[in-house]
Amino acid sequence: FLVHANGSEVGVSEERLARIDSMCLAAIEDGDIPGVVALVARNGKIVYHKAFGTSDAKSKRTLRRDDIFRMASQTKAITATAVMMLWEEGKFGLDDPISKFIPEFKNPTVLDGFRMADSSYTTKPAAREITIRHLLSHTSGLGYGVIDGDERFKAIYKKAGVTDLFTTEDISIEESVKKLAKLPLHHSPGDAFVYSEGLDVLGYLVEVVSGMSFSDFLQTRLFLPLGMNDTNFY
Repeated sequence: FLVHANGSEVGVSEERLARIDSMCLAAIEDGDIPGVVALVARNGKIVYHKAFGTSDAKSKRTLRRDDIFRMASQTKAITATAVMMLWEEGKFGLDDPISKFIPEFKNPTVLDGFRMADSSYTTKPAAREITIRHLLSHTSGLGYGVIDGDERFKAIYKKAGVTDLFTTEDISIEESVKKLAKLPLHHSPGDAFVYSEGLDVLGYLVEVVSGMSFSDFLQTRLFLPLGMNDTNFY
């Protein structure tokens, strides 16, 4: 486990560690972020661990070093672990089409023409079905809406009401994923790499295959057994 030490004990410059203070404070003063927790460790020893600013922009509660943060895309590694646990149990093959479990993904299409004025578009049939392997490796052809590198897909996902990144709305994974299933792909599955909402789809796959909500599956099969008491899914 990690223990605290002076930087000099593990070959880290104390003078340079001190520069982190001014960098964090400047980011807060410039309005880039309301607060930040920074930790530096080397050889199993923590040499820097401080909190700056507030927990959010509204409440102005002082941020603590042990506050809870949204994990953002690090949730993808957890989702992939859940999927591979079910694969190990023989619930599916990695090259099974996702439509075997989520029928809405049957007969996928690829974006062909697009009209920015009203976000209307035309499609053509994809060369093959989306597999679970494609979803795990971001080669399914799905996009990422609000952070998609292609403005056409940003517009298409927004118009369709696909939930991107995170939300406080009362929407289920199933609801969002089934909206996604109706939309065109960047490319035929397996033809290219595009960072995508494929892991969101796999979150719903976990629900379908396990018969549990995604949050319950993660809690009972991953977080509790691993002692991850401060991790949860919403």
